[in-house]
Amino acid sequence: MTKELINPFGRVYLSIKEDSQNRLIYVNWMGYLTEENVKTGAKAYTQALADAGYNCVLNDTRLIIGSWDHSMDWVINEWAPSAAKAGLKRFAMLANPESFGESSASTFLNQLKSFEAKSFDNLETAKKWLAAYSTVK
Repeated sequence: MTKELINPFGRVYLSIKEDSQNRLIYVNWMGYLTEENVKTGAKAYTQALADAGYNCVLNDTRLIIGSWDHSMDWVINEWAPSAAKAGLKRFAMLANPESFGESSASTFLNQLKSFEAKSFDNLETAKKWLAAYSTVK
């Protein structure tokens, strides 16, 4: 099942999909992200992770426009610890190399301490990295 979050302009900015075969939550961010979008979206997919009983997230940021640095403090200091408490252990981030979104991803990965995370530019490689962890459980 896929859940979509809509911005005030009626456009989808995040889709959340439970991938039962790979035991992960796949999230796909799109367009320009406001701080409120980031907070609402991150809380929504963390809840989906907890509800499913999984501990891996595949976070696809390849379709975002611009950076999400405006939310970095909240993501690192509030969301990440709460996501870890909800069961998140491994987080694969898909980002386009040399983009503003990839710059935010790099900052996030350098500051993160709550769970294991890694950046990828290839979907299949990211899935394999997560599968090495999720299938053990």
